[in-house]
Amino acid sequence: MKVLLIGSGGREHALAWKLAQSPRLTALYAAPGNPGIAEEATIVDVDTADNAAVLAFCRREAIDFVVVGPEAPLVAGLADTLRNGGIAVFGPSAAAAQLEGSKGFTKDICAKYNIPTGAYQRFTSAEPAKAYIRQNGAPIVIKADGLAAGKGVTVAMSLEDALDAVDSCFSGAFGAAGAEVVVEAYLDGEEASFFCLCDGTSALALASAQDHKRVGDGDTGPNTGGMGAYSPAPVMTPDMVERTMRDIIEPTIAGMADSGHPFTGVLFAGLMITAKGPELIEYNVRFGDPECQVLMMRLKSDLLPLLHAAATGTLASVSAEWRDEAALTVVMASKGYPGAYEKNTPIAKLPEAEAGTKVFHAGTALKDGQLVATGGRVLNVTAMGSTVSDAKDRAYAALDRVEWDNGFSRRDIGWQAVEREKA
Repeated sequence: MKVLLIGSGGREHALAWKLAQSPRLTALYAAPGNPGIAEEATIVDVDTADNAAVLAFCRREAIDFVVVGPEAPLVAGLADTLRNGGIAVFGPSAAAAQLEGSKGFTKDICAKYNIPTGAYQRFTSAEPAKAYIRQNGAPIVIKADGLAAGKGVTVAMSLEDALDAVDSCFSGAFGAAGAEVVVEAYLDGEEASFFCLCDGTSALALASAQDHKRVGDGDTGPNTGGMGAYSPAPVMTPDMVERTMRDIIEPTIAGMADSGHPFTGVLFAGLMITAKGPELIEYNVRFGDPECQVLMMRLKSDLLPLLHAAATGTLASVSAEWRDEAALTVVMASKGYPGAYEKNTPIAKLPEAEAGTKVFHAGTALKDGQLVATGGRVLNVTAMGSTVSDAKDRAYAALDRVEWDNGFSRRDIGWQAVEREKA
């Protein structure tokens, strides 16, 4: 099978690494890719924001299957263009991608189909939103409705912070994404990420993970796209997985089909495990980044037929097998992230490859033969271990062998699971 992978981040490097292991693969192409992905795939010069150009490339190269990594091309309708052109594609239609593209759309689906989530209201101007916040008090959550690169959510612990967050959205801090705001109840509990494949009518549970959004140790500082993750998440017991599938995932799939937008691809549920059980914080319509990195390390099964089954309505005929070990990834970011940071700083050395560890490239490029950091989140240093504590030790041992003067990381990734393991 000839496959084209869309994307250039750490998530896509992990997908490329796993897809390249498939005996069913005859050729793997990637656009726009990165130096890590280039070790697994042929990088091609295709404008991934131009749906027609992607389709033309697929026809020219007789591509059998397209795997779309990031959310933006899905929200922009890339999967629709490819499907209409007769190309099998992993990823939802633009209409179904609204589950990530519009926070308000997702909350409305939850309300209509009785999916447990926090109470909410949608607003298109600041003053009514502020009145609602004053009425309900803090803590409270303010979300830019649209795609904001993981940074459009404020968990406000004070009334002042909540009102400032509303002003920030409507003053254009998140561009068009903040033209509408969703204000919702604060959910108290432990967060978890849960992933399943969907083919429009059925779902296949994959695995759980926990990520660390805040930039600093001890979960301090501003939110980021994610500073590290581990899998599995201990809070996602078999009972909690069963309840999540029954109360959240299956009603969503049925509801999306009933609404005329059947969902195919990967459904990434951001959950809060509360005293009442699992409640939905938000949906993403692609693999998490950096959660994908730990999932791919733990997946024993061949990834390619799993994704293809989701894309072709045959998910009931496949199953996924997982390694019992834990996996943990630490993000190395450019100093200054998630604020302003210097670009094109040299990365002098990466650790030698060894069994059970892998450095996935996120924001990297080659300039005159030198590996340089081009993004905020740059490397994902990942390791397997018998426990989360063991995986953490291995990941940080590898990270400490990276030679990059402008890089930094958190030193406490996995702390919740490590505390559990000590108890």
